[in-house]
Amino acid sequence: MEKLGLLAGVGKLPVECARTAKKLGYEVYAVGLLPESDPQIAEFSKDYQQISVGQLGEILKYFKDNGLEKVTMIGKVTKELLFNGKVQPDQKMIELITSLSDRSDNTIMMAFILELAKAGLQTFDQTALIRRLMPRRGVITSREPSSVERQDIDFGFVIAKELGRLDVGQTVVVKNRAVMALEAIEGTDECIRRGGKLAVSGAVVAKVSKPNQDNRFDVPTVGPQTIKVMAEVDATALAIEADKTLLVDKENMVAFADEHGMTIVAI
Repeated sequence: MEKLGLLAGVGKLPVECARTAKKLGYEVYAVGLLPESDPQIAEFSKDYQQISVGQLGEILKYFKDNGLEKVTMIGKVTKELLFNGKVQPDQKMIELITSLSDRSDNTIMMAFILELAKAGLQTFDQTALIRRLMPRRGVITSREPSSVERQDIDFGFVIAKELGRLDVGQTVVVKNRAVMALEAIEGTDECIRRGGKLAVSGAVVAKVSKPNQDNRFDVPTVGPQTIKVMAEVDATALAIEADKTLLVDKENMVAFADEHGMTIVAI
């Protein structure tokens, strides 16, 4: 039986990945990188361990001791952990971080992948096992976007692509073709809250992949939490990139959006 290593952040995606991997006959060895990582992953794993994302040496030793050669990374791990002191890095992680030319998402993740490769671990496409969660082009909810929302969606899409090209973030909040907020280190939810409050109501959220997206990490993801945060600030529309965005728990997400009169469209 082929073995698969799973580095699990926060959210339901690691559970979906582990479940699918087990169905396909993989023997899953999973590492929960944060205290909030979903323990349900253990149900679909041969072995499950909680190892802090900062303990790079211990993570590499765990995979080596279990004879792993292939690994995938999935789930939310925000970069702010590098700055807020909640994660204590080991010496190996400190050496990795201090060696970087900058601390952009791509720079950090490529360095991490290189460390895995040095340990004999191949990192593969995080969407390979869960591509079914990527919606095709079209309106996903009952309500179609209004003409005004369509204009904001098209405008926001262009801005978000440029933001991704700069490797700053993937999400923008707009209203009446004016930018309310750009995602940076705070993440999608806080970006929506900040932009939505500035818009007062009727904000449109656009989330896209980077122009040169590496599917081994940072694939854009939305789910029920995204739409609930939008409801907090009376945002009305969510635009995602078709075939390139992971949509988690679609049934509950769409039901909530319909209940609150929102529209979700994949473009």
